[in-house]
Amino acid sequence: MYAIIETGNKQYKVKQGDIIDVELIEAKRHVTFDKVLLISVDGKTEIGAPHVKGAKVSAKVLEPLIKDKKVTTFRYKNKTNYHRTIGHRQRYTRVQIEEVKHGS
Repeated sequence: MYAIIETGNKQYKVKQGDIIDVELIEAKRHVTFDKVLLISVDGKTEIGAPHVKGAKVSAKVLEPLIKDKKVTTFRYKNKTNYHRTIGHRQRYTRVQIEEVKHGS
């Protein structure tokens, strides 16, 4: 049994026991993803339009805040003496999938 969920404008294929890093979410211990795009149970696949009704994926928050490696960007414009260095660290939440529920 697996499902494809949407969170943070990204899609993830998950099954029970998976550990994934999703965009930062405000959750302390547990989170429920209700935007399930596709669910497959015993070889039968149900595709939502846009979401599967009643399907939910519950997960346990392992680490509420993880920072990715720093990405540095250098901006430069020729002949104008303009240059700028910008750094960014994306923040994530690490969750472990506990259960994939099919609604109907």
